[in-house]
Formats: sequence, C-alpha cells, structure tokens
Amino acid sequence: MINTYNESSLHKTFKTLYSQEYHGQTEVELFGHIYDIAAKNLVIEIQTQNLSKLLSKALDAFEHGYKVKIVYPLVEHKWIETSDENGNLLSKRKSPITKSIYDLFDEITGLYPILLNKNFSLDVIKVHTIEKRIKYDELKQTQNKSRRFRKNWLKNGKEVKEIFDTRTFSTKKDYLNLIPKAALPEFCAKDLSKAIKEDKTLPASASKKAHIIIWVLRHMELIEETEIKNRSHYYKIKK
Repeated sequence: MINTYNESSLHKTFKTLYSQEYHGQTEVELFGHIYDIAAKNLVIEIQTQNLSKLLSKALDAFEHGYKVKIVYPLVEHKWIETSDENGNLLSKRKSPITKSIYDLFDEITGLYPILLNKNFSLDVIKVHTIEKRIKYDELKQTQNKSRRFRKNWLKNGKEVKEIFDTRTFSTKKDYLNLIPKAALPEFCAKDLSKAIKEDKTLPASASKKAHIIIWVLRHMELIEETEIKNRSHYYKIKK
C-alpha cells in the first residue's frame, strides 16, 4: 500500500494528485474542450471508464503541440458500504468482481490510433475503492435514468481506499509485455487465454480477454496474422 485517502471522489483524488505533481491548473478550457489538468505543453485527463471517448480531446491537443496523458484508475477490488438516510452504516461487503490489467483493453478500443503517438502516454493505476450507497425505504431511479428496474438504494460516491502501483504505457514494448511468454512466439486466442490463465495472481476473468487483446494489438499493428489452422487465427509479434 502506498497511501490511504479519504476523498469523496475517485476522480477528484487523482486530479488533485496529478495537478500537484505536474504543477498544473484544473478544469482548463483549451481548443473547445475542458481538460482535467493543463500544465506546460501537457494536458491530463483522469478517466475511470470509457477511455475511448477522449480521442477527440487528445487529437485536438496534439494539433496544438500539446502532449497528452490519460490516467486510468483500475479498480482491482471494491468494497461496498451501505448506510441509511441518516448516515448510519448498515453493511460493508467486498464485491465479488475483481479486475486485472487486461481489463484495460476493453477501455482503449477507440484509442488505438493514438496509443503509440510519441506525445501520448497512459498511466494505469491499480486501486482499491469503497463505493458508498444510501438505502431508502422506497425504490429509486438513478438521475440519468440508467436503471432498468428501480432499486432501494443509490450510489453516493466512491472513495479511494488504497493506491498500489502505476504502470505507464507509451511504447510498443509496454503493450507487448502483456502477452505472456508462454503464448509466444505464435498464438491463437485459445493459446493466449490459456497462458493468461496460468498466472494464478490474476482473476479468472482475465483469461476471457484474449479476443479483445488480439483485436487491439492488431489495430495497433503490433501483431500480424500468420495462418488459419483448425478454424483458429494465429498471430505473431510484427517486426
């Protein structure tokens, strides 16, 4: 554990940390966009999901000579605290959902055109969080009407419980290092899934990311197809 924070917002926590580290201003309007942080020739966006929607902001920043850093807090584990309307804690439990570095690929499908841009970097920060919920006597709909069915609770923020390591991606090697050595030199999705599954430090869900990993790496032109054998497509690292 590096530290423990009691911020009311996951996004706010990292915006504060990065603005201090890079001596930047927050909520800055540039090129028709509002950026989380702007420092000298650098803009930083903190994004907890849907990283792909930042493509246009990144492209506009590049056009004006800025570097771009996206910060992605990857919630490895989450605890859920439920309180009543008066703030009394009713329950606290650990969510069964566990994420890994391979969940990153779900988030960057729309960013592949810029992932290897010399002015781009991506910080993936492994965190544990506490999701706050308020329980009500009546059923509630969310403000954005996203629920299919009403429930008797609403989210009331997400706190950073622990911050662990940061992994920065900016080069071909950074992304290719995510391919397990056991899958090389030539692999299909099944081989990749099996190699990831052999790493017992990862959750079972990690091995299910093989197809999206291959999709992203192909679009980044980091791997290339070699053959189709027994209806499986095989790939190798592109030289």
